[in-house]
Amino acid sequence: MYEEDDLIQLSALAQFSYCKRRCALVHIEQIWAENFFTAEGRLMHERAHEEGSESRGSVRIERGLPLRSLQLGLSGKADVVEFHLQQDGSWLPFPVEYKRGKPKPDDCDEIQLCAQALCLEEMLGCSIPAGALFYGKTRRRHDVILDKTLRENTVNAALKTRELIYSGITPPPVYGVRCESCSLLETCMPKAIQKRRTVKAYISRMVGET
Repeated sequence: MYEEDDLIQLSALAQFSYCKRRCALVHIEQIWAENFFTAEGRLMHERAHEEGSESRGSVRIERGLPLRSLQLGLSGKADVVEFHLQQDGSWLPFPVEYKRGKPKPDDCDEIQLCAQALCLEEMLGCSIPAGALFYGKTRRRHDVILDKTLRENTVNAALKTRELIYSGITPPPVYGVRCESCSLLETCMPKAIQKRRTVKAYISRMVGET
C-alpha cells in the first residue's frame, strides 16, 4: 500500500507504455511542449470534463471523476464513467477514455483504461469486466475486455513506471516513426542523440580492435 503523498499520475502509465523516454522527460525532468496533436487531445478531454453529470434511463454518467489506487500508487481522473443499473439494484461502472487519434498498434491506451478500472474497483469494492476507448479521429467507441492478461500488464506497467520515475534517470532515445508526431521531438532529439551514440560506439569498437 502506498501513501497519499506517494502516488504517481495515472496518465504516466500510458506515457511509459508508449515511450519510456517521453515518460521520463515529462515526469522526471518536468518538460512539456504542446503541438497540434496534444492541443487537440487536451481540448477533447476538457470538453468531456466540462459537460458534468447526467442520467439516461438506467445509465448515470459522471465526467472528470477523481480516481486513486493506494495498492497501485496511482491517482488521476476518468474522462467518463458510466454507471449501469443492474438487476439487483447495484450500479456497475464502465470507464470510457477519450483519445484524439485512432487505435494504436500497441496496448498503451488499453493499459491506461484498465488502470482507471482498477482504481474504480478499489474505490467502490466492485468488479469491472469491461470499458471503452473513444477515438476522436474515427468518432467510434471501441469496447475493451479487461481480461487477466491486460490486468497483469497494467499492474506491471504501474510498477515499472514508478521505478523509472523514482530512478531519476531518463533513458536514451530510440528513434521511430512515432517520434515525428511527438510534441517533445525538438527536446528529445532522438536522431541526433542516437547518431552520436552510434558514432561513439563505432570509435570505441575500433580503438578496442587496435
